Amino acid sequence: MNHKIRTAIIGAAALGGALAAFPSSASAAGLYFSDRGVRGLGRGGALVAGSDDAGSIYYNPAGLAFTGNQFLFDASWLNYSGTYQRKTRVEQTDPNTGQPTGQTFTRTFDTVEGTSPLLPIPTLVYADPLGSKQFNFALGMWAPYAAITSYPETVGGRPAPQRYSLISLDGSALAILGAYASWRPIDELALGAGIEMLSGFFETSVAFSACVPDRFICAPEQPDYDAVSKLKVGPIVAPSGVLGATLVPHDDVRLGVAYHLPFRVDSGATVDVRLPSAPVFENASQRGNDATVKFTLPGVLRTGIEYRGVPDTRIELAYVWENWAVHDKITIEPENISLVGVEAFPDEYKVSDITLERNFQNTWSLRFGGEHTLEIGDCPFDIRAGISYEKSAIPNPYLSATTVDVDKITVGLGGGLHIGKWRFDGVVARVFGSPVDVSVDEARIAQVLPLRANPPDRKNYINAGHYEASALVLGVGLTYQFDSKQEPPSEPPEGSGTFRLKPKPGIQPDVDPDAKQPGEVEDLDEEDEEIHLDDQGNPVEKSGKR
Repeated sequence: MNHKIRTAIIGAAALGGALAAFPSSASAAGLYFSDRGVRGLGRGGALVAGSDDAGSIYYNPAGLAFTGNQFLFDASWLNYSGTYQRKTRVEQTDPNTGQPTGQTFTRTFDTVEGTSPLLPIPTLVYADPLGSKQFNFALGMWAPYAAITSYPETVGGRPAPQRYSLISLDGSALAILGAYASWRPIDELALGAGIEMLSGFFETSVAFSACVPDRFICAPEQPDYDAVSKLKVGPIVAPSGVLGATLVPHDDVRLGVAYHLPFRVDSGATVDVRLPSAPVFENASQRGNDATVKFTLPGVLRTGIEYRGVPDTRIELAYVWENWAVHDKITIEPENISLVGVEAFPDEYKVSDITLERNFQNTWSLRFGGEHTLEIGDCPFDIRAGISYEKSAIPNPYLSATTVDVDKITVGLGGGLHIGKWRFDGVVARVFGSPVDVSVDEARIAQVLPLRANPPDRKNYINAGHYEASALVLGVGLTYQFDSKQEPPSEPPEGSGTFRLKPKPGIQPDVDPDAKQPGEVEDLDEEDEEIHLDDQGNPVEKSGKR
């Protein structure tokens, strides 16, 4: 083949590969690695029926009906840690014919570790009933507890084995903005709804091989044919919504249900490629860097039942179902990205659309947790604890270093200290992931081959190996209750995030400061007559004054 034609083909493969590399990074990518919210995570995510503060916008917006006029802010750090030891099948090839000899062996690479930056993940909500007794309204912003993972580019002086899946997600910043409302037509029923917008940017860097499919002049993972792409997707603007309901059939029982609609992402993206160092790329150049990325993130159904029959205690069991099966593919549509200026080749070689199958599956989780209130001096203190178990949404054949989602157990422990109208919260949670082994026989994520050409006789699968993932979550937060403590928004006292069978210390009804209180002895002035009683309690007249 003409040298420059081959150069152009490889260069086109590099550009297309940069686009095709995005999907494994842009899908879940740890988007929901842990449940969120300082109070909710302290209860192990079991806060669907029991939602009654401004954090209800995430778990169940019907909980705003019990919130009153409140401001909430919290921030958490998700310290993600993951390891991956890649394995791959190596086939012996006859150097004369290029055909496999039938002998194979498994190569095991060095273990690489993925880490996340020190990045606070916030929640910010303001709720205000605007003078209404049945309605409440809220504006909020929250971000998913995402694992913004980075891996090394080299290990022991050699290219890192996971480079074809991910190098880094640094620079990604996603948030959900929303407006919410609740309605409590009767004491036993509350309804809630919200309109939300997923917004922000998603950035990823990943390597891919620009070796042509026939492998005539290069090997599939030859380092000097590696290209590194940096993709920036956004600004992302993806609308969605959430609905919720809370039923109070008995003073000791609450039932909750909420459904978060899917996010459908259809966003612009830019791609910048560092072409390989191989000599055949000397004359290759890129024109254009725009593309459109389309994919769907799942709807989430939450249900829960909370029991309040034990004094100062709330216990909840929740079930969550996530419709990850909708995340079946990602489509990348290049917009006039091409290779130009190569002799003996068309003036423009345009990169075509790319569709990648994801094959995610629906998943579910169970959460159990609660909180108990103690008195520390005059300040109530809420002790929270909970545990959850969540199934992975990714079948083993499609698990990769970019999208590490394994079966997880999360244990949370937290607390909230009430001081006047303030509540100060804290949480520590540990996410334990189950190790996963993907054999070389079941791995099904193939190396990207974006060139429009005949596929190779043997696909090079890049995701086999041993995966481990875990996380430590540390969070702090505060709420401020604007409502008068003498007139809580509903009974029993709510909005403080605590159910009580007795009033908070120091809180008394509105009173006239000049009125005599029960048990108070009225002072006698100098002109008052002193009254004496006999043994039977009858008044006895006695002249004279004290």
